[in-house]
Amino acid sequence: MSLYMIYMYIAVKHQRRKLRKNPPVYKEVNPFISILIPCHNEAVVIKETVENILKLDYQNYEIILIDDRSEDNTKETLLELEKNHKKVKTLIRNKNDYPGKSAVLNDAVKIAQGEAFLVFDADARIKPDFLRLLLTKYEDEDVGAIQARKVIINGTQNFLTTCQYNEYVMDTHLQVGRDAVKGAVELRGNGELIKKAALEDIGGWNNETITDDLDMSTRLHIKGWDIRFIKDAIVYEEGVITFSALVRQRRRWVEGSIRRYLEYIWDVLFAKEMSLRVGFDLIAYISEFLLPLWLIAEIIIQAFHFVKGHENYILSSIILIICVGVFFASGLIYSFRKYSNYGFLKSIWFAITTSAYFITIWFPIVIFIIFKIIFTKRTMDWGKTQHGVADNTCGELI
Repeated sequence: MSLYMIYMYIAVKHQRRKLRKNPPVYKEVNPFISILIPCHNEAVVIKETVENILKLDYQNYEIILIDDRSEDNTKETLLELEKNHKKVKTLIRNKNDYPGKSAVLNDAVKIAQGEAFLVFDADARIKPDFLRLLLTKYEDEDVGAIQARKVIINGTQNFLTTCQYNEYVMDTHLQVGRDAVKGAVELRGNGELIKKAALEDIGGWNNETITDDLDMSTRLHIKGWDIRFIKDAIVYEEGVITFSALVRQRRRWVEGSIRRYLEYIWDVLFAKEMSLRVGFDLIAYISEFLLPLWLIAEIIIQAFHFVKGHENYILSSIILIICVGVFFASGLIYSFRKYSNYGFLKSIWFAITTSAYFITIWFPIVIFIIFKIIFTKRTMDWGKTQHGVADNTCGELI
């Protein structure tokens, strides 16, 4: 994984140098886009979201708002938005319809007119040039989907939202690297564009997954479709503000990510249409989930031998863990300086605090989910993220 990260870093540097010497000339495209926004109890935020999206400096689109069995006045808010704006349509799902974001999107596609589908969360915020930036790599026939950069809008609200903001910065660094090597760029649910042809090729969204974006990413790669990442097209979203909400959200992400590997591992290893680079990228990325379990197991085993007076390698294990930590912190420092324009000392401080955040949040969750998958039955717990909790006074100006 370390070698692969270095390879991506070199690829990004090389790509940036090439683009400086020969700036790309993108052909302006104008496909009809269906913007899909699933809504479950989103009355607090959806009106402002729609009004924000309607400011796009791009005219060839429609907005489809889907009420997914809401228990507040979301339905009434959506119908009012449809009445007031020509570009807005609504789809009201029945109470007994299949639950989950994937099912919602599959229903919406049935009435959509677009050549491609742009998915937003109900709290999304964008700038007017968002779609024009996102479409710069649309013309490539091998491209099946495009992902925008996600940024936490309330990153200064509290310590947890700051950590989430920094976490997304690190994710941007990884996505840029994967894009540079044409590896397994992943969709992130919010700000993702999927071509109709690619969606039909993989049979739509998977109703049986709790992470629709990660599942779709893997299936697109298996079918040979490229996913591209556009760092300049930014979609802002709220970070959760409580520890319990954060754990619930990350548990779903981790479980969905691991389960899609288990479900598609044979295809990942032997798919004929998937490129070798994408396959290697997907396999290397699995170490993200194996690393916490391995590190903790290593320390426990060596500590046991040390206490018992047996031959042990606890010193070398500790040194190795420190090296892993330094390598990870170096990636964070680079990410903060490159994508957030932090000074060097500020980057070091945030690298330390964000590393502590990762160890506190991700390590226990990964271990818990691995044991849950092994010893318990599969459940379909989406763990909906609450929207409308951000403090607008600490958001970025968009």
